[in-house]
Amino acid sequence: MPIKVLLLEDVQELRSGDIVNVKPGYARNYLLPQGFAIIADKKAIRMQARLQETRLQQAVVDKKESEQLKGQLEGVVVTSTVKVDKDGHMYGSVNASDIVELLQSQAQIVVEKRSVILKQAIKDTGVHTINIKLKEGITSSFTLKIIAEEVAAEAEAASYHKSRQNNRAAQAQAKALAQAQAQGNPA
Repeated sequence: MPIKVLLLEDVQELRSGDIVNVKPGYARNYLLPQGFAIIADKKAIRMQARLQETRLQQAVVDKKESEQLKGQLEGVVVTSTVKVDKDGHMYGSVNASDIVELLQSQAQIVVEKRSVILKQAIKDTGVHTINIKLKEGITSSFTLKIIAEEVAAEAEAASYHKSRQNNRAAQAQAKALAQAQAQGNPA
């Protein structure tokens, strides 16, 4: 037998100020102790209009914040380096909490773990598009590159060697220019 509750906070797809029917155990064990809802009695029904008005005002603010965050997420590429075995299989996986940490550390973007949409943890290397569900139904996505440790180390070493070669070439040009100027021949 369902219980009618008035939601004080947004819960999953439901908005605050809504009166909903829930199972008694869900209300008793989760919604009421967490302060997300109260039993819908006459007093609560009078409070509903005020909650809905507050919710509408909050919705406008949430939508602006979500649009701004969506703009920040566009074009973001986050890289994760993982250990792989000799066959190229990952040890472990990349899950929603890892993605949240990567976004925060590499792009300085803070999102909630529950807003990352993953059907299951990512268990293979490569490029993945990650969807984020923001407030007020706004969704965005970004790119996650998962690279094996050996490949990342090789790429880093290659860029180091390339920068050293470029540095040597620049030094040789500067030396040749200095010699030319010393001989009186402007280059």
